[in-house]
Amino acid sequence: MQQSPIHEAMQRLTSALTEMQIPFAIAGAMAANAHGHKRTTADVDILIRREDLQRFKERYIGRGWVDKFQGSKNFRDAVCDVNINALMVGSYPGDGLPKPIMFPEPETVTEFMEGSVPYISLKTLLELKMASGMTAAHRIQDLGDVIQLIKVNQLPVDYVQHLNPYVHEKFRELWKSAQVVEEY
Repeated sequence: MQQSPIHEAMQRLTSALTEMQIPFAIAGAMAANAHGHKRTTADVDILIRREDLQRFKERYIGRGWVDKFQGSKNFRDAVCDVNINALMVGSYPGDGLPKPIMFPEPETVTEFMEGSVPYISLKTLLELKMASGMTAAHRIQDLGDVIQLIKVNQLPVDYVQHLNPYVHEKFRELWKSAQVVEEY
């Protein structure tokens, strides 16, 4: 079991959302970690519906969690001092503009990999990270994460058949990059 303020914040949030029967999934770097790509992060990303986030905030803001600012979708675990970023179902990754890939309903893409913590599936994580990196130049780390996820999961090039056609070309390109063996 991982021990850090980020893991503690993720567990606290999982407990609160589960108790409220709110569907959600852990996304971002914490999901990449769960899928084998170990990297550091300073926050927790959650996939959630707007109305469910509102219900959570009505109950818990001021009780261990605080809004980033008035009207923000994001908030902070004040106990662990960790930022929580909400990825809204139906919105678009990267530049936020409409594209064939959007943030899906969490219960359709959830995998339980570390006890009771729901993570987005590897397929969904790859699609979202590629769509983000393809459309927002400042999200280049997302493409690097895909390369590392391909490597650590030893994905074959034909894994592309499982992905949305919007990211097929990018997946093949990143797959080739993942085949490079670095020698030091």
